[in-house]
Amino acid sequence: MLDKLAYTFSAKIWQHKSSSGWFFVSLPLKLSEEIRANLQRQEERWGRMKAIARINDFSWNTSIWYDKKEEAHLLPLKSSARMKAGLLAGDLVSVEINI
Repeated sequence: MLDKLAYTFSAKIWQHKSSSGWFFVSLPLKLSEEIRANLQRQEERWGRMKAIARINDFSWNTSIWYDKKEEAHLLPLKSSARMKAGLLAGDLVSVEINI
């Protein structure tokens, strides 16, 4: 099995304005460019790429999604992940993504 690539960054948690109100962390633009340049072949439908995310001491299996409008990947934060990690919109978090 091949080792996954690890990326670390800091970003603020934000909430989408739709009725579903999903929470996200946007990956930095340069990081998203690097991921697309090196790993785009791993993308599935709608720019989805499987990943393992870690914030604080909490990690979970997830996916990142490429948002063409923002030209950046988004890490969705399910409510269960937010609750277990004690995360709120506006929090500045250190994130590790393994792809």
